[in-house]
Amino acid sequence: MKTSSGKEPSRRTDWARLDAQTDEQIAAAIRDDPDAASIADAEWFASAKLVLPEPKEQISIRLDRDVLEHFRKYPRYQTRINAILRAAMEHEKKAG
Repeated sequence: MKTSSGKEPSRRTDWARLDAQTDEQIAAAIRDDPDAASIADAEWFASAKLVLPEPKEQISIRLDRDVLEHFRKYPRYQTRINAILRAAMEHEKKAG
């Protein structure tokens, strides 16, 4: 991937340069970075709402053995299966 200047980005971090930066230089770099996330302050927390995900429903489902073996290779395989089923559902909804 090339940068906006057309150059290949450096693949190595200059740790010595980073270690040499002062706290003020780091703060200025963060302040001037348009991609840096703003710090959540007390005002933000006062207006924030906690949104919990809908609880999942426990079911029993029969799957082909090889399908289940495939998904069990991954951590949180049930969550992965749910995400794949959700993507299929949303695709069908868009298709009409």
